[in-house]
Amino acid sequence: MEPARPRRLEVALAVAVLGLVAVALLTDPGSPARAVLTAGCALVVAALVLAAGRWPLPALLATAAVLVLYYALDLPAVGLAAPMAPVLYLAAERGRVLAAAVVGAGLLAVSVGVRLLEGDDLTVLLTFGLVTDAALMTAVIALGDAVRSRRVAQAEFARRAAAADEERRRDAARQVDAERVRIARELHDTLGHTMSIVTMRSAVAQEALADRAYAEVGASLDAIRAASGGAMTELRATLGTLRAEAGREPAPGIDQLPALAERVRDGGLPVDLRVAGEVDALPVVAGTTAYRVVQEALTNALRHADATRAVVRVDVGAADLTLLITDDGRGGPPGHAGDAGHGLRGMAERVELLGGEVAAGPGVDGGYRVHARLPLGGGAA
Repeated sequence: MEPARPRRLEVALAVAVLGLVAVALLTDPGSPARAVLTAGCALVVAALVLAAGRWPLPALLATAAVLVLYYALDLPAVGLAAPMAPVLYLAAERGRVLAAAVVGAGLLAVSVGVRLLEGDDLTVLLTFGLVTDAALMTAVIALGDAVRSRRVAQAEFARRAAAADEERRRDAARQVDAERVRIARELHDTLGHTMSIVTMRSAVAQEALADRAYAEVGASLDAIRAASGGAMTELRATLGTLRAEAGREPAPGIDQLPALAERVRDGGLPVDLRVAGEVDALPVVAGTTAYRVVQEALTNALRHADATRAVVRVDVGAADLTLLITDDGRGGPPGHAGDAGHGLRGMAERVELLGGEVAAGPGVDGGYRVHARLPLGGGAA
């Protein structure tokens, strides 16, 4: 973006041009009219230097024209490269390197031609005057271009750094969202299952109290206490991840399915559990996912399906792990709404993260059926 007003550098260069002409006037004052013309030309060149930051090409051409006029009027000698250098530098700094080089070379060519016509010695002219002026002009153009290139590089570096920061921020936000979903899924799986048992057993206890069947009340309270204790254990493990204390409690796996089935039985739903295959070398993440799928399916059967029996089949093969959970209820949660909808979605997300697939829906003979397959990468190890 072009500056709205001259920078301090441009002001300093304009002052330097005025000082150069002032020294020339002190050395060769001449007549008052000549001094006025010299001062006028100096002021014009200084003004062009101040304008070169915003309009580099017009300032470059105008300065060259003023210098030609300056020497045509036979005003005090100030050299050619020195008064032209500030505008050449500023033009190159603004990206007009080729224009600066062409104008500088043109001025040198005009100067050499005029001085040859005036009878100056060609050897001396080429050896001293031309080489010195050309070297100074080349140096200031190169310096201006180098400053511009450095500024562009810094801007690009800043842009890339900002883009990298934004990408890191987005990646962190994605990770936070993923962790939030994971924790919500864990809490749903843990608390949803427990609350199903508590709700069922509370209803049983309430009916037992009305019938004065105190033994049944005690059994229901024991089931509620056991389910609550198990939920607290899993809840501590889940919340431990928020305090960087993950690992205090092991993640549930296939080996905990019997305890899960027993809790569901205590909640009032008989469960037939069978596990086949080598489960000892099963990857932890696959075991945990299988546990959560079975837990969610049984929770839905317990809470929504009015089932009287559930069957769980787990088969660990060489290449994959398959799960089949069926019940004889009324076909699953209507419309998969509410908590059940979140649970089924969380079940599918867990399985898909491992590259597996899950299908849930009414069974052929009624009830509800959940079938899932988890690939084990060629083996259970």
